[in-house]
Amino acid sequence: MGLDYDRLVALRKQSAAWRLLRADHAALMLSFFNKVFVEQGSRSIAGPELVERLDDELFALNERLGRSAFPKSAKAYLDVWSAPENGWLRKYYPPDSDEPHFDATAAVEKALAWVRSLEERSFVGTESRLNTIFDLLRQMTFGTETDPEARLAELTRRRHEIDQEIARVEAGEVDVLDSAALRDRYQQVTSTAHGLLADFREVEANFRDLDRDLRSKIAAWDGAKGELLDEVLGSRESIAESDQGRTFQAFYDFLLAPSRQDELKTLLAEVESMEAIDEPDPRMRRMHRDWLEAAERTQATVRQLSDQLRRFLDDQVRSEDRRVLELVRPIEAKALALRDVSGVGLIAEIDAAAPAIALPMERPLYAPVVKTPIDSTGIQPGDEEFTVDALFEAVYVDPARLTAAVHHALGARTQVSLAQTLREHPLEQGLAELIAYFALPDDGFTTVFDDRRQEEITWIGENDVQQVATVPVVTFARTGRGITWATSQKEDR
Repeated sequence: MGLDYDRLVALRKQSAAWRLLRADHAALMLSFFNKVFVEQGSRSIAGPELVERLDDELFALNERLGRSAFPKSAKAYLDVWSAPENGWLRKYYPPDSDEPHFDATAAVEKALAWVRSLEERSFVGTESRLNTIFDLLRQMTFGTETDPEARLAELTRRRHEIDQEIARVEAGEVDVLDSAALRDRYQQVTSTAHGLLADFREVEANFRDLDRDLRSKIAAWDGAKGELLDEVLGSRESIAESDQGRTFQAFYDFLLAPSRQDELKTLLAEVESMEAIDEPDPRMRRMHRDWLEAAERTQATVRQLSDQLRRFLDDQVRSEDRRVLELVRPIEAKALALRDVSGVGLIAEIDAAAPAIALPMERPLYAPVVKTPIDSTGIQPGDEEFTVDALFEAVYVDPARLTAAVHHALGARTQVSLAQTLREHPLEQGLAELIAYFALPDDGFTTVFDDRRQEEITWIGENDVQQVATVPVVTFARTGRGITWATSQKEDR
């Protein structure tokens, strides 16, 4: 798409990143957003915590620049920055929470990337980017080649190059990258890694826009329910099968592979220990964890869309109470019509299909508890078949023991699958213990479910009979709170 005059005028009006760069307090916003959402890697912050952080920032700036530099309160600034007409902060209410939460939008990432490009760099690498271009072009041409002879010729050429390199190494001729080449490649790695993390916000925003369009279609639909189901299910399938959906799923599967995680961690540690890398980027040490957290949030957005469809399919009220539908439909249509009207601003978004409403008169009156008299006279002994320890036969699964098993299986790794954990700590209480693994409390790790894949878990039950359960693939991923002191010290070195 060309950047002609009309296109640039339209971008100047529509782009939230452009508006951010032109804002009065652009320096304050960019520095604060970069510190909180980029350098610290925060993806969602509660409103009171963000207000406190901004209040400290404003106090320090007013002390240095004067009280009139930023006269408004922190909450007032956040309300302006999260207004729909600006689109710099996303303000929303998570499920089961009455506190607003904030997250930076993709426009903030774009504006920060452009500002970083303005800084003068003492070293600008070009060789690694040229090599990347050649590698990508080779992958594209070789990946689309259907002629077997052409593929064999390309593979033979690669094998010949490898054989020549092996011969040179055997002869003692080892080609080593110099310091300039190392800095060039490290600069390219950090730039690509930060750009990939920034792209997650845009991917999540695109999925959320698809979710909003789907809800709008459901709210404004006036045809048959069967036709609506065809439209809804077709839209859901198009999200997963779109280019962006397939690319994201491939990246997510690649990221969850434990071998790839260990390899990435090892390579980063070796690169940062090189003398040519004078000042390693501190964010690279936790980049793989930031990727995993951002990918999980994007997956959660997709799961939320699926949950909405499931609620719609299970909603019997839409067909049983026609009068309610007749009252609700005009309200929904009016809300959709007012959403894009200039001057009518939304205060916040609710991540739910509909708000929960409870009227005061619906609450029952207090009912005193009736105490039942107990007559303990004339107690007779029970049957002989009743065993004294019958109450102790109930199965109780200790979640602390399972949590300790997950931590032991994690060790120094960043993640471990449920199957690997059970190989080291087999099930002792059967199905009840397996289900308890799915609902472990957040104790330094997060439980990631992959509904697209399944695995079989086996154990020995009563009478030495093997039991089998088919469950989704479950992965326990270490979070920042679960990193031990020894591991953090090792990574800092």
